[in-house]
Order: sequence, then C-alpha cells, then structure tokens
Amino acid sequence: MKKILPLFALLILFSCGRFGKKEIDGKKDMRIVSLSKHLTEMVFALGKGHDLVGVDLSSTYPDSAKLIQTVGYHRALNPEGIISLNPDLVIHSNDIGPENVLPQLIKAGLNVKAFGGANTIDSAKLLLTDLGKFFGVEQRADSVVKKMDADIAKAKEDVSKLHLTDTPSVMIIHFGRANNIYFVMSGRNGVGDKMIALAGGKTAKYDAKGARQISAEAVALSNPDIIIATDYGYDQMGSMDKFISEVPGVALTNAGKNKRIVRFEEHDLIYFGPRTGENVEKLFKLIHPSADAEKK
Repeated sequence: MKKILPLFALLILFSCGRFGKKEIDGKKDMRIVSLSKHLTEMVFALGKGHDLVGVDLSSTYPDSAKLIQTVGYHRALNPEGIISLNPDLVIHSNDIGPENVLPQLIKAGLNVKAFGGANTIDSAKLLLTDLGKFFGVEQRADSVVKKMDADIAKAKEDVSKLHLTDTPSVMIIHFGRANNIYFVMSGRNGVGDKMIALAGGKTAKYDAKGARQISAEAVALSNPDIIIATDYGYDQMGSMDKFISEVPGVALTNAGKNKRIVRFEEHDLIYFGPRTGENVEKLFKLIHPSADAEKK
C-alpha cells in the first residue's frame, strides 16, 4: 500500500498540471502556441509576442515570429509537437488541420481557444478588439485599430486622387505548401481580390471549373496584365524568367509577355490586419508604377 500511494499522488499532480483543464487569465504572462498567422501578427501588435513559444509555419510576420519554434503548417499540424511545448494556451481560428488535431489537443488536456478570422476589414478590427479584451490591453488594441483605419483611409485617398484611366487585370498565383502545388488564389472574392480593388486594379477572371490546382489553359484565357506571385512560390523558382517559363500558362499571358510579374508577401494577401493600409499602398505602386512615379 505504501508503494501505491506515491504513484497515485504523482498521477493526481500530473493530471492537475498541463493535462488538466484550468481557467486561463490572458492578462498574465503565459506560454502560447498560435496556429493562425493573422493571430500571430496581432498578438505581436498588442505587445504579447513575448508569450509565444510556438507558431504555425505560415506565421512569418513580424520577423521575430520566424525565431519561434514552428509546429508545422496550419493545415498539416503535428499534435505531438504542440503538446511537447507545454503551452498554457493554444489559439487558432478554426482554419487548422488535419481533423484529428483539435480532439487530440483537447484530450491531452491543453487549453484551446478559438478566435475569429480576419477576412474583412471589419472582422479584423473586431478580432483586434476581442484579443485586446482577452489580454487586458484594450487601450493598445484601440490604438492599433485607429491607426489601421487611418492608414486604409489614406491609401484610398491616395488612389482616388490620381483619377486612374486604366484598371489592369490582376491574378494572384500562390504556392500551397500543404499540397506542393501552384494555384490561383484570386477570383474567389477573398482578401486578395479586395486588396487588388483597393489598390486600383481588377481581378482577372479565372475559370478552372473550381479546381484549386493551376490550369495552364485557364491562366492563358484569363490573360492577366499583372501576376502577383506570393513570396514562397516566386522565390523557389529563383527568378522572374523561370517563373514565367515554368509556371503553367504564365508565358502566354500579357503579364508573362511583358514581364509584369510582381512578388508579394503571402500573409499580406490572405488576411486584413494592422498593416493593411500600408500594404494597399505597396500594392498600388506595383500595379501602377507610372502613376506612382507621377505622384512623386
């Protein structure tokens, strides 16, 4: 009996620690794993980046996020890797996979909290406000939202002042690391399409019968004037010429023929956030280089 009691006591202590459900006070410092890139950026923007001990592979902003232990791509996560970091809290936006990840984390006793997405400007501002309340930094969240509003308003004003006479068609080609394929990210009325419109462009029509994988024929038929290549997909080709010659259909487009392929950070086209206004300005300069030169 004396040998059994110590073992029983250890089991009780073990269950009350990392593997036991407990209330989380976001106002205190804690060990956080973020499984959504927009949450990672916002946590840093709210001054809580020092609490992050793990992030998903796509959390690449700010640069400090690149120094944090990664736990896999957000749609192909490794539960064991997350659990091994002994986090007090795991945050996500219901955009993670595979399906067994959340059940395994919950079964392991980890505290898991879902926050909203940032697919619209309003939802991004609401998310910042919610995170501010959770972390007890409401004033900082309010300041971030106000700056975001001011930057977006300035970007819209700068674009409207130029009275643009042309509206180039734009396509976004992204490399999905989960399936190792290129696909057209624009044309679904997502964040990228909204960013293109804000920057004075229009989304090239892309009809690939719903297929996510790139179709050479559909790319050629859509014939964009400009192609935005997200960072990873562009960089792995090594040069613009290789991107034009090797990505299906690109060489047959006006963008390919005129070498109007521009590189842009993936995370800046996937969600709205604190830097949206600044990113619209950057995108505008790439879509309308001559107009930007006149403005200067």
